[in-house]
Amino acid sequence: MAGRAQPSGPAACGGGAPGLLPLLLLLLSAAAIIPRGDGQNLVTEDVTVVEGDVATISCRVKNSDDSVIQLLNPNRQTIYFRDFRPLKDSRFQLVNFSNSELRVSLTNVSISDEGRYFCQLYTDPPQEIYTTITVLVPPRNLVIDIQKEVAVEGEEIELNCTAMASRPATTIRWFKGNKELTGKSEVEQWSDMYTVTSQLVLKVGREDDGVPVICLVDHPAVKDLQTQRYLEVMYKPQVRVSQNYPVQGLTREGEPLELTCAAFGKPQPTDMRWLRVDDEMPQHVVVSGSNLLISNLNKTDNGTYRCEASNAVGKSHADYMLFVYDTTATTEPAVHGFTQLPNSAEELDYGDLSDSRAGEEGAIRSVDHAVVGGVVAVVVFAMLCLLIVLGRYFARHKGTYFTHEAKGADDAADADTAIINAEGGQNNSEEKKEYFI
Repeated sequence: MAGRAQPSGPAACGGGAPGLLPLLLLLLSAAAIIPRGDGQNLVTEDVTVVEGDVATISCRVKNSDDSVIQLLNPNRQTIYFRDFRPLKDSRFQLVNFSNSELRVSLTNVSISDEGRYFCQLYTDPPQEIYTTITVLVPPRNLVIDIQKEVAVEGEEIELNCTAMASRPATTIRWFKGNKELTGKSEVEQWSDMYTVTSQLVLKVGREDDGVPVICLVDHPAVKDLQTQRYLEVMYKPQVRVSQNYPVQGLTREGEPLELTCAAFGKPQPTDMRWLRVDDEMPQHVVVSGSNLLISNLNKTDNGTYRCEASNAVGKSHADYMLFVYDTTATTEPAVHGFTQLPNSAEELDYGDLSDSRAGEEGAIRSVDHAVVGGVVAVVVFAMLCLLIVLGRYFARHKGTYFTHEAKGADDAADADTAIINAEGGQNNSEEKKEYFI
């Protein structure tokens, strides 16, 4: 009970009994000579707390000898002396008091509460140790500003995400859908607070329309803090031509042909028209909105038919190459079908290159015919080469001639005798005969 009477001394600062003033002076003198540093018998831990939450300070004695434990704030004001609270701040509440521990809670923590708090043990010599309270402040606001609410395909837009008044400074991360992107951050410090702004430059395409761009904050005081904006991107029409009739069949003379043009874009295309490339549209062709109808095909209808669509961003088209076959035709060449050509290099990635599937079998047969034709050409070439070689051979070997003019002169001793003995001599030259063997 005498131990409980001692704290009334510090209470005298608030107007307590005068008899307790000597005790107060004694305590203040003892506090002045207590060394600062790590005590040999005192234990405490640093505290990190989010602004507005509760911080708990614990002063513990390893080997208790019933010495008095005291807790002081950064201004060296006594918060608790044993289990008595001289400081008139109701946010401090006693959690536990014993000979070996003094545990105090501080509610609704603010930045002004940050600093060193001292645990003192009145031993001989006195001991002191301090604990540091660190206050974390989450961002008070997270906002994305976008340079353009509506962008056009291929443009670069700038987005800025700002995290205001945090402590410590936040780290901002960017995501487009599920893909993380890299931004450029700047940090501004105001007093003890930090404002971070991150800039992201993004080139948008039609595939980005409706995709969320997310700004996410990494901060020890908060989890899963993020905000997002949805991209709105306008783009040229995407055009597709489909053959309604005949369904994946041959386009023969006398039969009908029906084509349908579909176009998708943002904004939705408002102008759509059919035309014939490099020629006038036949008079018997009927165009009704997105449909093209030829009721009676003939060879003069051969050509490329184009569907064009446009919106506020630009114009695109898709082509259909028509080849009309005889009524007896069973196959078709690979050139028949649909083709969409991109209007620019940028549109190549997004264009619907819908080549004809109806002509695939004809393409295979055309390849077979080409192989046979190649073989025939090789055989003909080889025969021509053989004829040329034979002709040159016979031209060089015209034949050998044998005569009977010198018959009987083989045994002559000299030339004169040979001439005399030759059959018929010179006088019978008109009767000489020549044989070709």
